[in-house]
Amino acid sequence: MPLLSRKTLLTIAAVMDIALHARNQLVSAKDLAARHNLPARHLEPMLQVLVRQGILKGVRGPRGGYELARERRRITVDDIVKAAHSIEDDSANTLPASRLLKQVVVPAVAQAEKAFATALGRITIEDLVRRSESSDDSIAES
Repeated sequence: MPLLSRKTLLTIAAVMDIALHARNQLVSAKDLAARHNLPARHLEPMLQVLVRQGILKGVRGPRGGYELARERRRITVDDIVKAAHSIEDDSANTLPASRLLKQVVVPAVAQAEKAFATALGRITIEDLVRRSESSDDSIAES
């Protein structure tokens, strides 16, 4: 069972992709979507949230696109996860009023989530880029 949603994983991949490909030029949503086999409209809301959260910088226009708003070492996976969670619909996840949930389950899971967030906070985009560049099949070239 994955701990992060599909949308959150795609958001992390999008930021990493931009870190890999926006060296001398902006990365268009169209190119980003093509590399991940997604329709561009699927990525746009995620990209806009990342811009609002100060993770990406967006430039409009025919030669527009996205680049990192901060240095790779200053963007953590936890930053991206928090941004991705802001676009997910939690209304369907409303919990029933249960004493067991409120007093035992939710606090225990919250403690585990805090530990997970701390671990994700130690992983930077720089770390992921280095891992990508040192892999046998250079992901940056795809």
